[in-house]
Parts: sequence; C-alpha cells; structure tokens
Amino acid sequence: MKELEYPFDSAYILKKRKKIRRELLSDGRDRIKKKIAILCGATADDIISCAELFLLDNGIEPQVYKSEYDMYYEDAVFSNKELDEFRPDVVYIHTSLRNLKSPPKVSDSGQLIQDKLESEYSRFLQMWERLYERFGCVIIQDNFALPFYRLLGNSDAYDVHGLTSFVSRLNEKFYSFAGSRNDFFILDVNYLSACFGLDKWYDLSFWYLYKYAQSLSAVPSLAFELSKIIKAIYGKNKKCIALDLDNTLWGGIVGDDGVEGIKIGHEDAQSESYYEFQSYVKAHKDIGVILSVISKNEEENAMAGLAHPEGALKYDDFVTFKANWQPKSENLVSSAEMIGILPDSFVFVDDNPAEREEVSKQTGAAAPDIGEVTDYIKVLDRSGFFEVTRLSSDDLKRNDMYKANAKRSQLQSTFADYGEYLDSLEMSAVVRPFEKLYYERISQLTNKSNQFNLTTLRCTVGDIAAFADDDSYVTLYGSLNDKFGDNGIVSIAAGKVTGDTLDITLWLMSCRVLKRDMELVMLDKMVSFASSKGVRYLKGRYLPSAKNKMVKDFYDGTLGFEKISEGENGEREYILDITGYKNKNTHIKTEE
Repeated sequence: MKELEYPFDSAYILKKRKKIRRELLSDGRDRIKKKIAILCGATADDIISCAELFLLDNGIEPQVYKSEYDMYYEDAVFSNKELDEFRPDVVYIHTSLRNLKSPPKVSDSGQLIQDKLESEYSRFLQMWERLYERFGCVIIQDNFALPFYRLLGNSDAYDVHGLTSFVSRLNEKFYSFAGSRNDFFILDVNYLSACFGLDKWYDLSFWYLYKYAQSLSAVPSLAFELSKIIKAIYGKNKKCIALDLDNTLWGGIVGDDGVEGIKIGHEDAQSESYYEFQSYVKAHKDIGVILSVISKNEEENAMAGLAHPEGALKYDDFVTFKANWQPKSENLVSSAEMIGILPDSFVFVDDNPAEREEVSKQTGAAAPDIGEVTDYIKVLDRSGFFEVTRLSSDDLKRNDMYKANAKRSQLQSTFADYGEYLDSLEMSAVVRPFEKLYYERISQLTNKSNQFNLTTLRCTVGDIAAFADDDSYVTLYGSLNDKFGDNGIVSIAAGKVTGDTLDITLWLMSCRVLKRDMELVMLDKMVSFASSKGVRYLKGRYLPSAKNKMVKDFYDGTLGFEKISEGENGEREYILDITGYKNKNTHIKTEE
C-alpha cells in the first residue's frame, strides 16, 4: 500500500489508520498469523495500531497482548495468567530513559555509578532470561535514545557522571547480549531518534500528559522499525534489487551521450552521487541480496556503461541482465523465473515514475519513489526491504549460487535427455538430523521458502531446537553440491512419530534446486530414519497458501503416496506404506 511506503506521511497514517486497516484486511491477501506481546514502559496504544498496519502490509496478521502501563517488568518476570495463556511468538519491550531506576548523579562515586549500570543491566537481563524460560520466544528490545539535556555539556558524553555516557554504556551491554543470541533483536531507537532529531523526537508535554516516550509524530516511524524487524524474522524481506541504468546507476543516457559522456566517478558532485549509490547497491551482495539489471537499452550500450572505469558496479555483479526494448514488467517476470523467485520478491529501482508504476501494477514488485539521486540511498535504506536479522554463510554467497544456477540452465538446454543432464551436474548431497550449527539457517529457510513449502510452517530458532531435542521427532536438513558450486542447505523436513506413523509437519525446499531430484533424496533419507524408529507409514499434508500452489500435487505420482482426504479449503492428507520401500533417487550421490 503506497500510503505505508517510506517516506510516508505520519500525520495521515495516524488520522486514517482505521480506514487503512479496513482496506488491508479486505484485500484478500494470504497472511501468516503471529502473536505479539508488547510490554510497555510508556504508553504504546498508538505504536500498536500503527505497527499493525505495517505488518498487515507485509503479509503478517498480528494478534496483540499489551501489558498495563509501566508493568513491563512484572509481566516479564512473574507469572501472568493472561500472558501465559497468550503464548507470544514475539515479545517487544518498549522502554526509555524514563524507565531507568537509578540514573547517575554528579555526586556519585565512579564505583557507585558502575554498580548502578550493572544493576540496570541485570534488571533487563532478568526479564529476557525469564521470558525465554517461559515462552522460548523472539525478543525485541528498545535501546535508549540519548537524553534531551546534557547536565555536563559536551563532557556529558564521556565523563563517568554524565547521563549520556551512562546511556551509551548501557546500550553497549544490550548490544553484547544481542550478539550472543540469535533470537534477540535491538530496535535501534538511538539511531531512529538521531534521524528524527532529538528536539523533534521528544515532546515533553506528551510525556507529562499522556506518558508517551516520544512525540506523537514519531510514533509511525517507531512502529515502522518494529514491523521491519518482525517481517524480516518471518521471511518477508525482499530478495532482489532490479535496477534501471540511464539516470539511475549513472547520470545521462549512454546511448546518446556515449560512455565518456555519462556521469559516474569522482569528477563532479553529480558523478560522485551516482558512484556512491552504485557502491551502496554493490554492498548488498555481501548481505545476500541478488542484483539484476532491467533497462530499456541496446545491450551493447548497457554493457559499455557498466564497463566505465569509474563505476563501482560491473556486469559480473548481476545475476540477470535484461537490456532490451520489452516492457520492464515482462523483463522482471522473466528474471524472476531465471532466478527462481517470485516477482513480488523484487525491489525495482528506476528514476522514471511511469516505469515504476507499470512494473508495480503488473508484477507486485516494490517500486519506491526514489526522488533525486541524492535521495536514492536514504529511501532504499530507510524502507527496510532487506532488514538483516542474522547473516548466514549462505547469505554471503547467494549471488554466486544464483549465477551458478544460470549456468545450470544454460547447460540443460544442450541435453535432449533430462536424466543425462542431471548426471552431468555431478551432484552430491548430505542429509542429516538438525544440528545446532545450522539452527539459524534452518529457521531462516522456514521463513523464506514460500513456493515449495507444503505446510507453510514458520519456525523460530527455538522451535528448531525443540524439534531437534525431541526424541519423538525425525528431523532432516539437506545440502547439495554440484560441479558449479555449493548450494548450501536447500531442504528441510521434520515429522513426529506416533505409534507406527511419522506425521510430516514440515517439508520445504529452496526453489533454486527445483527439478534436481533433491526431494527424492530427502524422501529416501526420511524413510531410512523413520524405519529405524519402527515407523511403517509416512503421513503427509498439503496446506494451501497463496504462494505454494506449485506443490499442490507433490505427494501424488512419483513419490507414491496415496491421498486419503481433501478438505473444502484444498488441504490434503496422504499416506505411504514404507514396507519394502526402494530408494527413488538415482542421480545424486549421497553420504552414507
């Protein structure tokens, strides 16, 4: 929804939030449902209502529990029947400087101030550990904005007696804890308030009257940041930046101005602004974002522009390259098919508003209003399309993986027999029970895989650990290698053993290895592990969603399951008798 895209109109959102909510809930989209508990050290009703809008817009329908005002500590540490029954998936702790119990005083000794610092941190640590013990949930914690006054002036930042110094050191302790956990996240109020401006962030009249920790105008921005973290946790990030070239990656039109005439590099202000934007885009490769070119251009001219010696981006940085005169929406859909992701996983960056509208309406891709070149980085960065929660080794090499996929596609076209093509890939797979080293990646896959996901189950790292620790479960992760490279962990399966039946509750696969027979490897191993637990039957389920129609008939045919039921909403149940089962995989070498 355009009204909720950055840069948004905060006053409009606050005024029209009920109308926006009605429109979102009536748009017919398929959304995942998550329980979010907000433990408040300040008034949070408006934060909740605005965050709901941003979450709905990102495909998440929240159910919310809110603590009573300033009862955040009690709700976190002590038993609370309502919260206990709610069983949150996410707990957000909304606190501020107003919630510090023992801020430093100029008359305090250095040791006393250190003791106060440790006491404040211990109080928060107690809350976090108790919440993990009770719910095993994700926790999002506000850090602290800088104070709106400095008693010691500039030395407040470094003198041990300064509140600014105290806050900075307490924030550092929060960051250290976040670095030690993969299910704990900081909502960076400190950065957000700096962007907003402290004078605009604080509204003392609203604190005295209504106990708002920030100004009312800042509420939508805070809610937006909260929604960015939650949608990233549950796999709602975008995956690819598709870029126009002329007047987007460089100034000017390469076909008219020639390579020597385009603006890129360090010669003048305009050239430098495009160079910095190219550098910013290129850095996204390091966090696993796929890069693509979609330009109305002659291919020869487009490639010449990217070969400019002063440019930061080069042809090899892109997984797909579409420079022609076809509609850009068609090129984006074609690129999505080549990469193996959905068109709505793209962020389309183009200086032309007409092109942005055409692509957005035809494909569902995000097409932000990027403004002038000096605004490009700010708009993309603040939009949070690629919010990072944790970086995995697979994220760091994702572009290389998709480039290798393009090579596989080219190789496939040279074979008449598909089996021969599969053999030519020289594939090898490793399939093992869930291992702690890969819990983060496994959780990430459950939240990112939408098309090949039979039950649409989304799992936190805690959920994955619980499956692995439960002896009644069979858990499997599968990685795949071939002569073009390592695909990493590409498939996940888990099921609960009850009597002689394994009920498969989770089975998904990355779309970048579709039609490579990895599903047969997973089934063979699942049967092997299940048999060792005395299982005779595998029971599989397909739960339909807006994006997983491609696996509607997955259990039918090749896998040999028998359909035993089909519901009115399209859900299906299947069963397979594994007595005398013979392995189905013939093209992939597997670890014994």
